[in-house]
Amino acid sequence: MPTNEGEQQFLKAEHLVELHSAELKKELRLGDLVLSQVLYITGLTFLGTAGKVGSSHIVYWIPAVLLFYIPSGIVVIHLNQEMPLEGGLYQWAKLRFGEMAGFLVALNLWATVVLLLSSFAAEIADNLAYARGPSGAWIAESKSITLALGALLVVGLMLVGVRGLGLGKWIHNAGGLTLLVILAGMALFALPRWIHGGAAVAPVALAMPAASLLNLNLLGKMGFGAFCGFDGAAIFSGECRDPNVARTIRRSVWLAAPIIALIYILGTACLLVFTPPKDLDLISPAMQMLSRGAQGTRIAVFVAPVLAALLIGRILGQSSIYYNAVIRLPMVAGWDHLLPVWLSRLHPRFKTPVGSILFIGLTTFGLVILGNLGVGAQEAYQLASNAAIICWALTYLVMFAIPLVARGEKPSLVVRVAAASGFLMTLLYVILSIFPVIDVKNAASFTVKVSGVVIGINAGGAWYFWRAAKRREALTPVL
Repeated sequence: MPTNEGEQQFLKAEHLVELHSAELKKELRLGDLVLSQVLYITGLTFLGTAGKVGSSHIVYWIPAVLLFYIPSGIVVIHLNQEMPLEGGLYQWAKLRFGEMAGFLVALNLWATVVLLLSSFAAEIADNLAYARGPSGAWIAESKSITLALGALLVVGLMLVGVRGLGLGKWIHNAGGLTLLVILAGMALFALPRWIHGGAAVAPVALAMPAASLLNLNLLGKMGFGAFCGFDGAAIFSGECRDPNVARTIRRSVWLAAPIIALIYILGTACLLVFTPPKDLDLISPAMQMLSRGAQGTRIAVFVAPVLAALLIGRILGQSSIYYNAVIRLPMVAGWDHLLPVWLSRLHPRFKTPVGSILFIGLTTFGLVILGNLGVGAQEAYQLASNAAIICWALTYLVMFAIPLVARGEKPSLVVRVAAASGFLMTLLYVILSIFPVIDVKNAASFTVKVSGVVIGINAGGAWYFWRAAKRREALTPVL
């Protein structure tokens, strides 16, 4: 029967991925996955985005959790239970929607991480500027410093990437713990002032904000933008120590979820204790808040450098986990003969894809250069960040569509409802996020640039896939 034939092909494809994954080192335990997800998902920049809403941010965080965050966890657990394979979402899309869908998903995930990595150099420069105080404000706008930091970041990521998750997981764990230390520091400064009524604006209020395009944009960012990333752990499915990969990742998702929600909600409230919404820094809001919180204290002179070191450490940890995730996507696509074979070759000792590491590193630094041509630091950061998360959102539209429409899927009603909710929240983000949430030189130009980057990536990817499929077909012997 056709159904049986389709199921046999599905199981055969799964088995081939498992055979390739057997070569990889098994480095990750449950604790590593929990801290990695905290680091992979949590972006402190979204605290600034949420703070733009003002005291009513809690009215946005709650629906963001209910309509996107929890549904995404449900869908990721469902799909990983069916297909616990190295490559995660790439494999899910390929096995349920076909190779072209899988390839474009992998391409958009790759583009997401590369664009985010290219924006991290600006974030590091911004934190260094805060560490120097008022005299260091020029650092954030210095393109030469941003480029130098970008080069150092890429070289470091490449070296760690070659060494593999045996080293990388410790950097990721340290980055996840650093996030918790930063949140504790924010609460330490903010709660006394909040309790005694000295906040710049009310940190939390249940009043509904006015309906506007900007507020809908911010809701999308606080939903999909802030909470996407549960699929990240699944990328490393072939490198988990526990043979029951699906169970380990399921547990890690539910353990990480409340920690991440706490960081976002409490962190946003802490920002508003010291800074009104209109003055929030969208690149380094936590550093801005902690610097203001320390003003007038005896430890003020030490706080800025220490906090800058912590925040930069968090950025380095997040950069590392993103980089380690993205270098595995060309590797798994190479297993399917859609990319040159050298991208899938593993280091003889560390079993890491050296060709993919080099390719991704050079591409990232190229985007650091392009992202800083002719615009200010905040605009360059927003341009790269918006384009990156739109690419990620496109992959999530595919992910949520799998339980809803893919052949071979038999999800429960709970999974279907979760998938529909996640799909609509993601679609809201895609539609609205091409518009900037900061003042830029030319809003129309900003929108065209963001749209052009996303369309160009997918058009180029579709063309490349068509050519690669043709070459592979020509080389396949006719039986």
